Amino acid sequence: MSPQSQLSMTVLSYNGKKIDFKAGSPLKAACAKLGVKPKYSCTKGDCGSCTLTVGGSRVKPCIGKVPAEPKLKSLIEKGLAIK
Repeated sequence: MSPQSQLSMTVLSYNGKKIDFKAGSPLKAACAKLGVKPKYSCTKGDCGSCTLTVGGSRVKPCIGKVPAEPKLKSLIEKGLAIK
C-alpha cells in the first residue's frame, strides 16, 4: 500500500468554506485557514477560552489536532452553530 492511500483527510467547513485537512494536523492552523478566530489566552490548553466543537466533540485548537474521521465536520464556536 502506498503512503498516499494511507493519508487520511478530513473536510472542515466554516461559513460556507470547505477545506480538506490532513488528519492529525494542528487544529489552530486549520482554524486560521477557515477564518475561525477563537480567543487564545494561555496557548497550553489550561484556560479553555479557545474551546470549539468539532464534529460534536469539544476541542481546544491551541493544542488540538484535526480529527481523523473522513466525513464532513462543522465548527461550532461558543456553543452556537457557525453557518
